[in-house]
Amino acid sequence: MWYSWLEEQRALMQSLSDWAMPGCDAWLSPSMPCVPVAAAGYDWLCRLVRPTLEAPPFGIEAVTMGTRSVPVVEQVVDSTPFCALRQFARAHSPVAPRRGQKRAKPPDIFLCAPLAGHHAVMLRETVETLLQDGDVYVTDWANARDVPLAAGPFGLDDYVLAVERFLLKVGCAHTHVIALCQATAPTLAAASLLAREGEAPPLSLTLMGGPIDARLNPTAVDRLAQSHSLDWFRDTVIDTVPPGYAGSGRRVCPGFIQHAAIVAAQPHRQLALELRYWSSRLSVDAKAIAASLRALNEYAAVLDMAEDYMLDTIRVIFQEQQLARGTWRVGGRCIQPQDLAGTALCTVEGDRDDIAGAGQTHAAHTLCSAVPVSKRCRVTIPDCDHYDLFTGPRWREVIHPAVVRFWRSMR
Repeated sequence: MWYSWLEEQRALMQSLSDWAMPGCDAWLSPSMPCVPVAAAGYDWLCRLVRPTLEAPPFGIEAVTMGTRSVPVVEQVVDSTPFCALRQFARAHSPVAPRRGQKRAKPPDIFLCAPLAGHHAVMLRETVETLLQDGDVYVTDWANARDVPLAAGPFGLDDYVLAVERFLLKVGCAHTHVIALCQATAPTLAAASLLAREGEAPPLSLTLMGGPIDARLNPTAVDRLAQSHSLDWFRDTVIDTVPPGYAGSGRRVCPGFIQHAAIVAAQPHRQLALELRYWSSRLSVDAKAIAASLRALNEYAAVLDMAEDYMLDTIRVIFQEQQLARGTWRVGGRCIQPQDLAGTALCTVEGDRDDIAGAGQTHAAHTLCSAVPVSKRCRVTIPDCDHYDLFTGPRWREVIHPAVVRFWRSMR
């Protein structure tokens, strides 16, 4: 379809970029503060003709704890061909132990990032905030174009099994689990499988803005998935990775299609990021420029999703609602959320979420019937859209404090 043609255009744009960037760098140098408008326009043009091919790094070197800056060490502690488990560890505990007591390590936080178009780095702000509470583990899903065909296929079941593996690696007994958006259903499935196998359950499971039961208050996303056949999706949004990438020949839903869909569905967010960038450029504030450019790059960091995974998600979660109906089986094992008896459950929804409809995430409380009432919490955030759930002031000032209060109530 379009993949090979777009790669040819990208190569052409790269050659133009190689010619333009020296001039762009000169315009943007600190020695020329008198031309902020021209500099901003030139930089915008350079970004346009040199699209980002790789996701920016998390780059979290320290976290502010009160008045102190605590170093953070990032490393990959486990991986599969399709996902890396990244650990962000605080170099030392910011809380001094009482006399006669050993230093108590706070629970770890396992953040399951969605595989729905964006790289996990889009959750950078989420990770930074959670580092105030403990060490953070993040599932960093690979760009399918970079995974060789020899690694085999990747479907929704493989996603669940990867999360199950990573939770065993981290150790659930001292871990709070958070799943965002698309990740909510497979993370609930993985936790249910662990309970089924008699493994120690997570301390808590927090599900935010995800389609646990897509039958409830369907959004435009739900209706799109439910109104077309898998063959339609296969013919319309699936393409083959062209030569030049490690995953050449793999069938994927390309990132450029997903980026176009994301911008079309949330144009106000793209506009807000662009306005923030231009405002910082015109103010000649180096710190603001760096922050706004990083936000733009993180939002633009999209990835290809494997064909099997995407079609499985549409069928299992949106068309057949297998999790909600109790018919989902992974590797021959039935997914039974009612097995989760020892894990506290928190669900968070935004009342303006146009991706996961009202009640779709809170439906987890019905499925997890064995969780005691004293270990349940459901939060609906007013004037909150999908992205507000994990970025921006509502995440920092409302949602994160609510989640922390929930954790502390379990002690």
